[in-house]
Amino acid sequence: MRAFHIKLFLLLNLLSMSLFGCGSLNPSKNGTVPPDHKTFDKLLSKYVDEEGNVDYQGFLGEKVAFESYLEELKANPPDINAWTKNDQIAFWINAYNAFTIQLILNYYPVESIKDIGTKLQIPFVNTPWDIKFIKIGGEEYDLNNIEHNILRKNFDEPRIHFAIVCASFSCPKLRAEAYKGEKLETQLTQQAKSFLADPNKNKITQTSVEISKIFSWFKGDFTKNETLIAFLNRYAQVKIALDADISYMKYDWRLNGQE
Repeated sequence: MRAFHIKLFLLLNLLSMSLFGCGSLNPSKNGTVPPDHKTFDKLLSKYVDEEGNVDYQGFLGEKVAFESYLEELKANPPDINAWTKNDQIAFWINAYNAFTIQLILNYYPVESIKDIGTKLQIPFVNTPWDIKFIKIGGEEYDLNNIEHNILRKNFDEPRIHFAIVCASFSCPKLRAEAYKGEKLETQLTQQAKSFLADPNKNKITQTSVEISKIFSWFKGDFTKNETLIAFLNRYAQVKIALDADISYMKYDWRLNGQE
């Protein structure tokens, strides 16, 4: 009976791998070096405004430059034995944001990233975040793999939630520059402060906070070592009382495109 259970377990594992691929793996190629992200940096500075909204038509017009950057990412997966932690985090944040833009461009125009999922009939794909259209270091990925199986799993850094942008109005603002390892600490701190100070995303007073659902969906990431209010107080402009009421804002999935 035990042998039967073992065989059944192995069969289910093989079936799972065949259906879902190896997208949860973190690719690593020895000898790669962190990209300078200069091409993405230029595109973001040109086509993302102060509100974090994106000129997707502009990106479409820069197809050659944008695709060359995506190819650079595909060919240079992080060498986890040689790259710094910050270089790895910066790489994956940029990859998430760049491939999200590519996904929007593949189906542009759309009113929401969530509209993409309703137009596709692909087995085992329920949302746009489950579409395996990313190949980095020979491994196939979807956006969920990058967010949950790499960034959240491998790095104890809750501020990544203020940096990865799912092309929606209620998301944090897309930064008008690429993330870089040597600047990452400053960039993530700025993103956290900017997000909490944005009244369209969070409304904070001393006695009451109405905050983004990001803090509900990923509460465990923000409360590993402290309370949620303690985390918020590190970046909010207002000092929040420890017994403040907490509620969550409705999430607006409209596309973060420029009008």
